[in-house]
Order: sequence, then structure tokens, then C-alpha cells
Amino acid sequence: MRLLLFLYLGTNGLALVYAQDVDDDSEKNEEFQEDAEPTRPNGIVYKPPKPAGDVYLVASFDTDGLKGWVESEAKKDDTDDIKYEGTWAVEESYDQKIPGNKGLVLKSRAKHHAIATHLQRPIYFKDLPLIVQYEVHFQDGIQCGGAYLKLLSEDDQLDLSKFFDKTPYTIMFGPDMCGQDYKLHFIFRHRDPVTGVYKEKHARQPDVDLQSYFIDTRPHLYTLILRPDNSFEILIDDSSVSKGSLLQDMTPPVNPPKEIDDPNHQKPEDWDDRHRIPDPVSVKPHDWDEDAPRSIPDSTVMKPDNWLDEEPEYIPDPESKKPEDWDIEMDGEWEERQIPNPLCKTTGCGTWKPPIIPNPAYKGKWKMPMIDNPKYKGVWTPRKIPNPDYFEDTKPFLMTPIGALGLELWSVTADILFDSFIISSDEKVVKQWVKDTWARTKAIYDADGPGLIMQLLLAADKRPWLWGVYVFTVALPVILFISFIWPNKRFGPPDDYYYYKKTDDEQLNDEEKLTAEAKPQQSGNTSHDQLDNEDKSKGMEEGSALRKMKVDLEKSAQAQGGGEPDLGPNTAEALRYRKTRPE
Repeated sequence: MRLLLFLYLGTNGLALVYAQDVDDDSEKNEEFQEDAEPTRPNGIVYKPPKPAGDVYLVASFDTDGLKGWVESEAKKDDTDDIKYEGTWAVEESYDQKIPGNKGLVLKSRAKHHAIATHLQRPIYFKDLPLIVQYEVHFQDGIQCGGAYLKLLSEDDQLDLSKFFDKTPYTIMFGPDMCGQDYKLHFIFRHRDPVTGVYKEKHARQPDVDLQSYFIDTRPHLYTLILRPDNSFEILIDDSSVSKGSLLQDMTPPVNPPKEIDDPNHQKPEDWDDRHRIPDPVSVKPHDWDEDAPRSIPDSTVMKPDNWLDEEPEYIPDPESKKPEDWDIEMDGEWEERQIPNPLCKTTGCGTWKPPIIPNPAYKGKWKMPMIDNPKYKGVWTPRKIPNPDYFEDTKPFLMTPIGALGLELWSVTADILFDSFIISSDEKVVKQWVKDTWARTKAIYDADGPGLIMQLLLAADKRPWLWGVYVFTVALPVILFISFIWPNKRFGPPDDYYYYKKTDDEQLNDEEKLTAEAKPQQSGNTSHDQLDNEDKSKGMEEGSALRKMKVDLEKSAQAQGGGEPDLGPNTAEALRYRKTRPE
């Protein structure tokens, strides 16, 4: 029973943990509204956020609009046409849950968009972490397109008006989706110290279902944290979804292998790496017919005598009539609807064909049986040689300096809203920024969203195993109620009276019990068998005495005129219990 109680408390906690965020968000929403003057129907007055410390970049678009942002005027290859024709705007979201809160919106469908802004100062990687964070709101969901950002490499020649897809970047981060392929990119360009060539290093995808972040039409927060110990962490909605190391969890690896296959080592011509080969001595049997068909007509079935060869299987429906408004030019030639021929139901109509059955003589193409190759030498591999391009970079965190942030995107879906950009090395500053922006936004959306029951149902929709938790959580109290409130004697030990009424075994009455308990313990080495024999002898003597007493009383009663003898309460009780004792 303790185990059941433990399981019940555990499953209750597991089922309710998904609702905890709702309670927390409600508290955050109340805190937000306490600071606001209720001039709107929902009592919300938006206050543009301000960073609480040192940052490389912040952008909330509430007061400055596109100030400092430059739309790309890059041209298409070998033409004078502008490549990035998509337009940008600063506006509120569709639902306007937070009046006054504006964001940068990608406005055009199926066009290329590019916009960028310089940082307040370049980022030089030394001994401080780097935190990159922003919000994305797919207001209409998304069919195919990206919402990632690029941190452009610092360059004195960097011209944001010519920003395009080939502009060098240091880090690319953010969501991307097309079809059913949902991704969250983290890519950084690493400079090979031997060749000087930059190569992209991709982090593995998070082990979470990303679909809901693209289709639930709610804003979501994306955060990337890089630390000087070469570790990285990715968060969505301020919850960690992926962690790793720049040295161990990137593809391809930062550091190349020490040894590589020798490109000049070729497999010998006589090397046989076939594990099994056709048996060279096998011969096709003389009776093997490769041309025999797989199926043949059944020769044992004959055409029925009453088969109607001349009758069609389908005939025009006599009830089918040409509509009065039928137009031959518009609708084509009128054709009557066809129905099965009723004459064919009992006999059959049309050209008769015997049924098809598998051909017992069919064997298919003959193939030589396989045997173990006596010349097999194993799988050939080239020998290893030292990698001439080998290097060891123990600090991939020390990336190329960053000078600007850019969005270079193509999307089938329009009206993607970006907001609350922040880049900093101070985690406390970023946490305060989250509290002033994202935490309040999420609380407001959650307050207008489904209740606790619906939240649990939605959680079970994503995690079907939660249905088992819910059923167990509901069923266990019923089982406990039946066990504690509605007991059954069959589950517990029987009382003495119930037991005496249901057995013929020898039992002690109350007087005998008291006598047995009052009798002092015998000392010595008397065995249990000896004590049992003494008890049996004593019982037989007591029984005989009681029976003799009853006979004497009956005779006395008959001498006095008949009737039942007056045994007295003690004698009668003794006789009643003696009936259950063996002689």
C-alpha cells in the first residue's frame, strides 16, 4: 500500500509539472499589471525595455523604428536588378495583445529580404561569454522559410547596403523550416590555421520536437550562449534544449584527424574481398524450365452450360434520362448510366475465361547457389599516413571578431515578426532583459490561452504516454477509497467467534482459556508431545464426567415426572462446547 501511495504522489507530480509554468506565468502577469496603469481593456500599458548594463546591441523597435538598420541594395549577379526586393516594416503584431509593443516585420511573400545593423562596438572573443538572444513570431505560421540571424564578421570594408548571402559571417543562429523539416541552426565559421580557409561547423539539432514553435502562432525566444571553456548552450523560451562542446559536438569536427587514408595506396588486383561467391561447379538441372509462366488457366474448370456469351455484363440504366438543360457544346455527348446486367447474376455473361491458378511447374530464373569464397581476404582498407593538414585548435571559442547583425532571409510566408534583440557578455543583464520583455509577453499570452485542463490535454497530445499517467492518477484514488473505506472481512484475519463457527477443529472455551492462561509454566525438559498427550487424556476424562452427569440428571427428571433436566448454565455451556471436541 505504501508503494501505491508513493506511485500516486509521483505520477501526480509528473502530471502537474506541465501546469507549473501556467501558475508561474500567472504570477508574472500579475506582477506586470501591478506596474501598469489600467488604461487599456486588459489593464496593460507597455513600457519600452532598457538594458540594465553593458551590451553590444539592443533593439526593441518601439521608439526608434528602423533607426540604425540598413536595407540591402545588393544587385543580382551580372544585372542591375536589386536582389533583395522584399520589404520590411516596424509595426505591432496582429493580435495587439500588448499595445505599443512593436517589432521588425518581414512583409513580402516569396521574396529575398536582407537588412542589417552595426553593433555598438565590435565583439572580440577573449575571456568573456557571448549571449545572443531575440524573439521570433510566426504570426501566420510558416510554410517554408528561415528566421535566423547572422553575426557578420568585423571588416573595415563592411558595407551593410551591399549585404548579401556571400557576406562573411562568424555565427549563424536561429530557426529554419521547409516542408516537415524543422531546424534550429547554430553554425560558426572556423578559420583553418594551416590553410587560412574558413569552414562551417554545424551543431547537432536539439533533441526536442520543434514543430510547435513554428505553427502555434505565438512569439518564441531563442538564445545562444557561448562560453570561454568552448561550451555552448541553446535555449528556447528560456529553457535549455541543447548543450555541447565546440570541440566535440560540431560537424565536421573543428580539429581534423591525425591520420588519413593514403591516397596513393591502391587495392591489389588479386585482392578478393567477396565473402561469398556463386558455386562454379553447380549446373542448372536439365528439367529446369525458366520460361514456364508463373500462373496458368485452371484446366479442371469448365464453362457452365447456361453461360450467356452474347449478353453484356453492363446495360444502360432504363431510369437514366438526359437532363433538360444538358448542353452538348458545354457538357459533351450524353451517355446513359450503366448498371450491372440482371441476367448475369445467376449464370454469368460475356466472354468466358477459366480462372487463373499458380503454375506448379513454375521455378523462375535459375541462379547458381552461393558458397563461401575460399580466396576471401577480408575487406581491404588503405594504409594510414600522417595528415599533412593536421592541426589542433584548443580554443575554437576565439572566433573571428563580429561587427554587425544581419537578417538575410527568403520565406514563402510573410509577416514574420522579430523583436527584443540583445547581444551581451553579462548574463545578469540578459536575464533582466528577459524579465522585462519575454517573461511579460509570455505571461500575457498564457493568460489568454487555454486553462489547466486544456494545457494537460495539449501536453498529452505531444506526449501520448501522459494518458497513462492521467488514467493512473484518476484510478488510484478509487482503489484506495475501496480499500480503506469499504473493507471486506475476507481480506483480514477472522475473529474467534467467526472461526469457531466455521471449523470442526478442537477449540478451548472461555473457561478453559482462563484455566490454561492461569496454569503456571512447567519447568524441566518435558516435550511438547508429552504435554499434548496429557491434555488429550484430561479432555477425555472431563468428557466422560460431563456425560455421566447428564445421564444422572435425566434419570432424576424422569423419576420426577419427565421433561428436560435442569443442567444449569455452566454444565449446559460445557456440554455445548464438548460436542466439538473429539473423544
